[in-house]
Amino acid sequence: MGGRRPLGRQFGWLWAAYAVSAIGTWLAFDAFRLIAILVLHAGPAEVSMLAAVGPAVGAAVAVPLGPWMEFRRKRPVMVAMDLIRFAALASIPLAFALGLLTFAQLVAVSVIAAAADLTFNAAGGAHLKALVRPEDLLVANGRFESTNWTATALGPPLGGAAIGLFGPVVTVAADAVSYLLSAAGIRAIGGREPRPVRTEASRLRAGDLFEGWRYILAHPALRPLFFNTLLNNGLIMAASPLLAVLMLGPLGFTPWQYGLAFAVPCVGGLVGSRLARPLVARLGQHKVLLTAGALRACWPLGLAFVRPGTSGLVLVMAVELGLITCSGVFNPVSATYRLEQTAPDRVTRMLSAWSISSKATIAAMTALWGLLAGITSPRTAIAIAGLLLLTTPLLLPRHAPVASVGMSAKA
Repeated sequence: MGGRRPLGRQFGWLWAAYAVSAIGTWLAFDAFRLIAILVLHAGPAEVSMLAAVGPAVGAAVAVPLGPWMEFRRKRPVMVAMDLIRFAALASIPLAFALGLLTFAQLVAVSVIAAAADLTFNAAGGAHLKALVRPEDLLVANGRFESTNWTATALGPPLGGAAIGLFGPVVTVAADAVSYLLSAAGIRAIGGREPRPVRTEASRLRAGDLFEGWRYILAHPALRPLFFNTLLNNGLIMAASPLLAVLMLGPLGFTPWQYGLAFAVPCVGGLVGSRLARPLVARLGQHKVLLTAGALRACWPLGLAFVRPGTSGLVLVMAVELGLITCSGVFNPVSATYRLEQTAPDRVTRMLSAWSISSKATIAAMTALWGLLAGITSPRTAIAIAGLLLLTTPLLLPRHAPVASVGMSAKA
């Protein structure tokens, strides 16, 4: 996936670890919500709390972990986070089998999993930058992107079938095992990972919880991309549950039609991730970043015009195909751009701050758009999100950076 350029055995193990955990995650998509409803008979307020509290508290817990792991070897941190996620998730089927499962346990596990996810991803990004050559970063990120969209397309339908046959707890058990396999894959990378070197400047700030945000906001290349990403992702995710309410409620689509509308367009993610590298080679990184970033903002407004029946289903699939294809190009280019523009002794803190901000923004905007839909209607709220998305390209970096940060340690 994402090009045929060989990246070596070590990257192969990292990629395999990512793939197996991604498949496990998407197999268990919405499993917590289903367990809360079907097993624990939770009401709407409890289900909403489960969806919001876990990621929000998990993000808060992850704040001090970026500075903590910046100057530690990343592979042991990644293995530890995988094992923590395995233990936390495995506790759910165990408690269910013993008749001891509670709503409080679901919330606690969601918090632990969210914090471990953020920490793993930050360590993984820093490790990737150290593992592959700079000229191979885009190829590597493209492979991760294509793998993610493959898992997104296949996981929820397979998980839904497994839930229908065996109940929602079984997909959580599969997700837990996927993290155990991911830990084994990371361990198999082998070789000696060098310990990050502290500089005098970085030593003074190693314990500073807010260094990641300070670095992003002071960086002329990262700052606009940061705000563009937060607003774009927040608006797209805020409209997502409202579209589900609209399609499964007033418009009368069945659950399988709703699932099909979002599964089929995932092929666009595969196409986009494969196009990223040749487009950058032909047009340049900055032009692709601007163009794909602008195009991905143009599609969601179309969701405000969805109607019942086949035409409405085709419209949703066409909009999602366009959005996901553009995102498939943009995401690996953006991820590569961030790593290239970040000094080696700031990568983990930068990625931690970025991920935490993204989680918090999505949670806040989802809640705000829920209130907006209550005051107006889901369709109106989706339209407002789509209109605001049209302004997000203005936040993209307007000029190509003068030079990559490379090995500089400047803040």
